[in-house]
Amino acid sequence: MNEKKTDTNVSSAKRLEGVSMGISHFGAPVEDVGNYKSTWTKLIAYSRKFMPAIISALVFIVAGNIAQVVSPRYIKSMIDTVQAGIGGTIDMGELGGLALILAVLFVVMALLGYLQSYIMATVTAKISKNLRTDILRKFNRLPLRYYDNVSIGDVMSRVTNDVDTIGQTLNQNIGMLFSSVTLFLGSLIMMVWSNWLIAVIAVATSMIGFSCSKIAMSRSQKYFKAQQRGLGAINGHIEEVYSAHSIVAAYNGEAQAAEEFKTMNAELYDAAWKAQFVSGSITPLMNFSGSIAYVAICVSGAILVSRGTITFGVIVAFMLYANQFTQALTHIAETVPGLQSTTASGERVFEILTEQELDDESDKTGLLSGPCGNVAFKNIRFGYDPQKPVIHDFSAEVKSGQKIAVVGPTGAGKTTLVNLLMQFYELDGGEICIDGVPSNTVKRSNIHEQFCMVLQDTWLFEGTIRDNVVYNKTGVTDRQVAEVCNAVGLHGYISALPNGYDTVLDGSGGMSEGQKQLVTIARAMIHNAPMLILDEATSSVDTRTEALIHAAMDRLMAGRTTFVIAHRLSTIRNADMILVLRGGDIIECGTHDELLAREGFYARLYKSQFDSA
Repeated sequence: MNEKKTDTNVSSAKRLEGVSMGISHFGAPVEDVGNYKSTWTKLIAYSRKFMPAIISALVFIVAGNIAQVVSPRYIKSMIDTVQAGIGGTIDMGELGGLALILAVLFVVMALLGYLQSYIMATVTAKISKNLRTDILRKFNRLPLRYYDNVSIGDVMSRVTNDVDTIGQTLNQNIGMLFSSVTLFLGSLIMMVWSNWLIAVIAVATSMIGFSCSKIAMSRSQKYFKAQQRGLGAINGHIEEVYSAHSIVAAYNGEAQAAEEFKTMNAELYDAAWKAQFVSGSITPLMNFSGSIAYVAICVSGAILVSRGTITFGVIVAFMLYANQFTQALTHIAETVPGLQSTTASGERVFEILTEQELDDESDKTGLLSGPCGNVAFKNIRFGYDPQKPVIHDFSAEVKSGQKIAVVGPTGAGKTTLVNLLMQFYELDGGEICIDGVPSNTVKRSNIHEQFCMVLQDTWLFEGTIRDNVVYNKTGVTDRQVAEVCNAVGLHGYISALPNGYDTVLDGSGGMSEGQKQLVTIARAMIHNAPMLILDEATSSVDTRTEALIHAAMDRLMAGRTTFVIAHRLSTIRNADMILVLRGGDIIECGTHDELLAREGFYARLYKSQFDSA
């Protein structure tokens, strides 16, 4: 119902520009890297009620890693026991005791790993669920201005892709990161305890690969952020094109849409490839440094064994510790890209959650309870952009039960006027009173209860025909549904369907545009509100059906205040008052005959429609 439409090509171009801002030549500066601290602070604060469970999982991780770090010590003892018994008698009792301890450690490791995995999977699923729920609630609290300036596809990408990314990271990367840090510190301590010289050699060779990986980490964050933005842009383009596929096809716009998609897809590919390539180089680098570390340990250990400084069991234990140490570094490096991707996704999610909401209504004490329907516009001013007002100084008095038609050229402010009446936007100045009560003192939900609406664009959801007619109205009987459908001439068509009113619609259900419009008109009738808004509600029906609808509407609108946004002036001849808008101001007011007699702007507008017919 918003008269401020966004051109398809313009919106697509803006999204392309937005993606290009986040993707540049490899290694070139693109934009400020996301604030890790800010995003993770918000995410931790958001997850605070789950912190006891998360801390429990982390404790299990630490305990499991301690068992893993300690186990090579017992393997060393077993090897030393066997080596000491070579040529003599092996102490099987000691060997069996060491084996039992190892078995217990391995069972403890497996059990603790299962528990922490179960806890983290449960917690992250609940956090993702809560994020989606809070985003949905946020949508209901955002002003309509927000939706004027964003792509619906990009918003949906934040609800799906970005929330999924956050959930996967919390489930996998956080546990892996904490486990890797614990394992890194534990294996380092055990290596130094076993032999500080070999420990220095192992750490020095391992850190070569980690240093190279750190360089790769520092370069990949901007590409992960660009990748998430690219996903949002391409989702927006797909939603835009396929929701209006018939229009695209009618204007032979498939090639242009495909070219735009190709460009966006190429930009997304570029960002995704760079992000994955840079992050994917981490594992080979760490494996390379790990291999060097093994060689260094073997050579230095062999020298020390030959000198009698250490036993063969120490070398075996060192190999295991070096493996744990290198594995920990590799996992730390591998989790960083996931954390970077989550940072980018978290920024996008919290951008929505921190958007400015509609004004708080807790202090509004006004109440609309009676079905009177008197409306007064008092010097109202409004502009989507405060510097470019759409309505300058509008005043009008509407009496209960009147049928008010609002006419004027495109951009005159007709639909905007109704948006302000419904309080979809806040006034820049002036006041709207309903039954003498200023609308800015009444809660929006109370205002919306006084209106039912039928727009040019039909909206049907997946459900039965009855569900679509009754939408959000309780206590409606089947007889009432049948009566309103009969009033708009739809009962015969529905009765002929195999399942009648229980026929499930998938958004269209094979209905024509006219039939879908009839369903929305029936929906407005069933709500039986004291005031009715019609935005050229019969624009999608044929002349005969239009006549039937007007006759039914005239009967059902009796005693109700009705605002009609009129484009075809022939449909408003019986209006009690016609308001002629031009440039945001009322330039003429009166009945159809009175305005024709004045031979002013309305008369010229009316005659022009017939001249061009």
